[in-house]
Amino acid sequence: MLLFLGGWEGAVRGGLIDPFFLPPPSDVVRRALEMTTGPDAVLLDDIRISAVRVLTGFALSAAVGVPFGLVMGMSATVRAALNPVISIIRPLPALSWIPLSMLWLGIGEKQKYAIVFMGCFASVLVYTTDATLRVEPVLRLAALNLGASRWQVMRHVVLPGALPDILSGLKVVLAIAWTCVISAEMVGANSGLGFRIWTAKEWSDTGQVLVGMLSISLTVLVLDILFRGIERLLVPWRREGGA
Repeated sequence: MLLFLGGWEGAVRGGLIDPFFLPPPSDVVRRALEMTTGPDAVLLDDIRISAVRVLTGFALSAAVGVPFGLVMGMSATVRAALNPVISIIRPLPALSWIPLSMLWLGIGEKQKYAIVFMGCFASVLVYTTDATLRVEPVLRLAALNLGASRWQVMRHVVLPGALPDILSGLKVVLAIAWTCVISAEMVGANSGLGFRIWTAKEWSDTGQVLVGMLSISLTVLVLDILFRGIERLLVPWRREGGA
């Protein structure tokens, strides 16, 4: 990494790369410091705003999608009824929802939450349904034969069995949520990392664009580490099985 950064710095300083298109790492660091400690200290607020939007929309999609996915996985009738709708919604990119959401909700926070929700919900539903279907049917039948209700089967058999795969799917969906919110912020927002990157582009501030991009990467990395910690708490047997 140090060799790469050193080569990048040297190539720009030596005139091999136009700093307008790719400023040296030292300029990017300087710009990052200005955006966190200087008069234009907006970076930390933008990170917080974008992260709240992502986590809110993501949590809503999980709160709705996981229960529905469990029901779809356990009921062939519900699955047959909802699959056509999901097949229509899932291919739609998050960007396609932006015009409609702006007409309905304006450009406030609810619109950002809605974009993340619509961009993530179908994927959460599909991942959860698939995870539920992978639970051994014989385990469900055994529980039913022992007198368990369908609710008890879902709670004590299906959910624990499907949870590792559900969490793996949610990790993927969390990355999708970031794509959704950055796109929404670029199109209609006055705060957030997407807005900051787009504004920097308008002012031809390549350094600020790179700072925004790196901020997204680092924030996603931190959230992924936190998510892995939650995953280890919820499904400790996965870690033990992989040891």
